[in-house]
Amino acid sequence: MAATPGSIEGSDRVMETAKQIVKSLKTLNTSSKETEDMILILSSLDNRLSSINDLVSNSEAEDSTVDARFEAAEKLILSYDSNCEPYDAVEYLAAVDEILQLTEDLSIQPESEIMDRAENALQLAMSRLEDDFRHILTTNTEALDAERLHGSIRRVSLSFASNDGEIEDFGSFGEEDQVSGYCHERGASLGNDVCVDLIKPDAVGQLKEIADLMIRCGYEKECCQVYSSVRRNVLEECMSNLDVEKLSIEEVQRIEWKSLNERMKKWIQAVKIVVRVLLSGEKQLCEQIFSESELIQEVCFVETAKGCMMQLLNFGEAVAIGKRSSEKLFRILDMYDALMDVLSDLEALFKDESGELVSSEANGVLNSLGEAAIGTFVEFENAVQGEQSRKPTQGGEIHPLTRYVMNYLKLLVDYSETLNELLKKNGDESDCLQNSDGDHLELESMSPIAKHLLSLITTLKSNLEEKSRMYEDGAMQYIFLMNNILYIVQKVKDSELRNLLGDNWVRKRRGQIRQYATSYLRASWSKALSCLKDEGIGGSTSNASKVALKERFKNFNACFEDIYRIQTSWKVPDAQLREELRISISEKVLPAYRAFLGRFGSQLDSGKHTGKYIKYTSEDLENYLLDLFEGTPLVLHHMRRKST
Repeated sequence: MAATPGSIEGSDRVMETAKQIVKSLKTLNTSSKETEDMILILSSLDNRLSSINDLVSNSEAEDSTVDARFEAAEKLILSYDSNCEPYDAVEYLAAVDEILQLTEDLSIQPESEIMDRAENALQLAMSRLEDDFRHILTTNTEALDAERLHGSIRRVSLSFASNDGEIEDFGSFGEEDQVSGYCHERGASLGNDVCVDLIKPDAVGQLKEIADLMIRCGYEKECCQVYSSVRRNVLEECMSNLDVEKLSIEEVQRIEWKSLNERMKKWIQAVKIVVRVLLSGEKQLCEQIFSESELIQEVCFVETAKGCMMQLLNFGEAVAIGKRSSEKLFRILDMYDALMDVLSDLEALFKDESGELVSSEANGVLNSLGEAAIGTFVEFENAVQGEQSRKPTQGGEIHPLTRYVMNYLKLLVDYSETLNELLKKNGDESDCLQNSDGDHLELESMSPIAKHLLSLITTLKSNLEEKSRMYEDGAMQYIFLMNNILYIVQKVKDSELRNLLGDNWVRKRRGQIRQYATSYLRASWSKALSCLKDEGIGGSTSNASKVALKERFKNFNACFEDIYRIQTSWKVPDAQLREELRISISEKVLPAYRAFLGRFGSQLDSGKHTGKYIKYTSEDLENYLLDLFEGTPLVLHHMRRKST
C-alpha cells in the first residue's frame, strides 16, 4: 500500500528524536552496559528508518507514474467522447485497456476517488465503442445480392436442381401431356466448403478488439445486442434478395397454385443458400469476433440467425398443412429433400441449448412435409380410382387420364428413394395391392414405392376398362384399350419405371395388347369374312347360285365400306401398332377375298352389271386398308367397273 504524506512526516520526527537521544547518552561519559545497549538499539533504529524512507520514496515515484498514466488515459477518453471526432483507434483502445487494468488492480480501494473516475471514464468509453462497433459492422458488410448468393451455391454444385415445369391439377387434366414439361434433375451432393465473406476481412480484427474490451468491462449484453440487430437486418436483406417473403400461415394457404409454385421453388433454393452459405458464414464470424467466450458466440449466433430460419420453417409448415392436391406433390417432395439435405448442417449450427428450438422446429417441419407428401400421394391414388369422366375420347384415342397418370408416375420415380423411406416410416403398404393384376410372384421383391405404382397402374387399367364400355362399337372398345395400354407400356419401358416393375410386367402387358388385337379382328371383321365363306351358296363352285353370289359380294362390299367409313375416323397414334393392325387385317381379309373371288368371280364376270357386285380387286382393298386408323373419316366413292 502506498505511504501517505502524514506517515512520511512522522518517520522524520522519529528519526530526529532518536538522533538526539544517542547524542545525549554519549555526553554522559559512562560505560555501563545498559547505556551501550541503548546506544546500539537506537543506532539500529536509525538504519531501519533509513530503509523505510527509501521505500517511501520509491512508492511516491510509482504512485506518481500511475497517476500520470491514469490522467493521460482518462484525458484521451474524455476528449474523444466529448467532441466525437475521428480518433486513432489503436490509441483509444490502449487508453481504455489502461484504465481497465487500473480498475482490476486489487491495491486500489473500490470506493476511492480514482476508482469512481475510472468507472466514469469506462462508461463513456463503452458508449463510444458501442457506436463504433455498430458503425464498423454496418459499413464493412459485403453486399450479398441475389446473383452472388446463388453463385456461391453453384460454385460447388447444388444437391439437386429444382423442377421448373408446372403440373396441372388432377381435376383439370386435358388432352395434352400436362406433366411432361416438369423436368427433374438430381446432381452431386452439395459440399460444406461454401464460404463468402459476410464482412470485409480487415474489419474483423477491429470488431474482435472492441468486443473483447466490452466483454471485459461487463458490457457483453450491449455488444451482443448491437451485433445481433445489425446482422439480423443484413440477413433479412439477403432473404429479400432471394425473393423469400414474410408470410403468415393463413397468407400462404390463400395463395393460388401458380404463385405458390414459384414461391416453393424459391424456398427450395433459399433453404440451401441460407444454411450452407449465410448461416455457416455467420457462425464462423461469431466465432472469430467473440473467440473469448463460447457462450457469447452461441447467444449472438442464435439471436442473429433464428429469425430468418424460422421464417423459412414457417413457410414449410404452412405448405405442409395446406390443402392437398396432386400438382403439389413434386414440389413438396423437393422441399422435403432440400430440408433433409441440410438438416445435419442445421443441427450442427444450432446444437447448443439456446438453438434447440430451431433444430426441433426443423425436424418437425421435415416430418410434416413427409406426411403431406405421403398423404398427397395416397389421395392421388384415390383420385385415379374414383375418376369418372363419362365423355369418351374421339376415335378411341389415348385418354387424358392415361397421359396425366403415366407422366405423373414417370416423374415420381425420381423420388423413389425418398418415397420408400416415407412409406416405410408410415408403414403404408397394407392395401395398395388389392388388384395386382396377377403379378403376385414379383411382389415380395418389390420396394414399397414399386408396389404402390403397380397398384396405381392396375387401378388405372381397371378405370380404362370401365371407360371402354362407353363405346357402343365393340371393336372400338378394343382399339381404345390397345391405345391406352400401349401408352402405359411405353411410358414404363422408356423410363425408370421399368426397373421398378420389371421386364416380365412389360411382356405381360404386350401379351394383353395382342389379345385385344385378336378381339378387335373378331369384333370388327367377322361379319365381312362370313360373306366370303362357301357355305350357303348352293351347288359346287361351277354352278353356285348367282343370286347368292351377288348377295355375298354385295354384303361384303357394304361391310367393307362401312368399316372403312367408320374406322378411318378412329385414331391409333402409335405408328408401329397402326401398321401391325393393318397387317393383321390384311392377313385375315385379303387371302379370304382373293380365294373367294378366284373361285366365284368368273361366274359373275359373264353377266351384266358385274361391276355392281365385284367392285374391288384385292389390290384395291389392300390400298384402302392403309387409310384406317388415321383419325380422318373417309368415304369410298367407287366407280363401278364396266362389264367385260
